[in-house]
Amino acid sequence: MRYRGLVSSLVARELKARYRGSALGFLWSFINPLLLLSIYSFVFAVVLPGAHTTEVEPYALFMVCGILPWTWFSSALSEASGALIAGGNLIKKVLFPAEILPIVSVLANMVHFFLGLPILIAFLIYYQRWPDAPDLFWFPVAVIVQLIFTAGLGLILAALTVHFRDIRDILSNILTLWFFATPIIYWIREAPGLGKTVLDLNPMTHIIVSYQEILFFRGPIGHWKWLLAMGGASALLFLAGFWLFDRLRDSFAEAV
Repeated sequence: MRYRGLVSSLVARELKARYRGSALGFLWSFINPLLLLSIYSFVFAVVLPGAHTTEVEPYALFMVCGILPWTWFSSALSEASGALIAGGNLIKKVLFPAEILPIVSVLANMVHFFLGLPILIAFLIYYQRWPDAPDLFWFPVAVIVQLIFTAGLGLILAALTVHFRDIRDILSNILTLWFFATPIIYWIREAPGLGKTVLDLNPMTHIIVSYQEILFFRGPIGHWKWLLAMGGASALLFLAGFWLFDRLRDSFAEAV
C-alpha cells in the first residue's frame, strides 16, 4: 500500500487522541462494550427473560458475538462521516491523499474491535463454549468482509457529508434503526416470514450471523455462501465509494 506508513501513523494518532486525558485510557476499549453488554443483558435477561429462546443461551455470550463487530461498524461510520471536516487542515494540502482519512477511522475502530476480543475469549472460557477449529478459519474472512464493506460506506459518507452536513445527524438515527434491524439481540430464526425477508436484505445481517455461527453456534457454518457473496458486493461497494470520492475530491478543500 502506497501510504502504509502515513495510515499507520494516523491510526496511532487517532487512538492516542481518543483517550488523551482519560484516567483509564485504552481500558475503555474493554469497558465500553462491557457496559453496553450489561445494559442489554439486564433488559433481555432480567426485565424480559422470555424475549429470547433457549437456543441463544448463554445469552450474554450470544450478544457479545454481535455487539463487538457492530460497535466497530457503527463507530467507524460515525467517525468516517466527519473525517474530512475534522481533517480540513490536512486535505487543504495539495499532496495529501484525502481518501485515507475515512479509512483511518475504519481501521482505528477495527483496532478497538481486536482490543475487545479478550472480552469474547473470557466469555468463551467462562461458559466453556469452544468454537470448532475449522470454523475459526472463517473468522478472518468475516473481518475482511466487514472491513471492506465499512470502508466503502465510510468513503461515500465522508465525501457526501462535506457537502451535506445533515448526514451526520441522519446517520445516527439510521444506525439506531439499523441496529435493531440486525439480528444482534435476537436470533435470526426468531424473525417471522416477512421479517426474515427484510433481514436478508440487510448486508450487516450476513456479517453478524457469520460471527455468531463461527463463535457461538456449534456445527458447520451454514452462512458461508452469504458471507462470500457479501465479500463480492463489498468489493464493488468499495470501488463505487472510491469512484464517488475521487469525483468529488476537488471540491473538498473549498467545502470544509
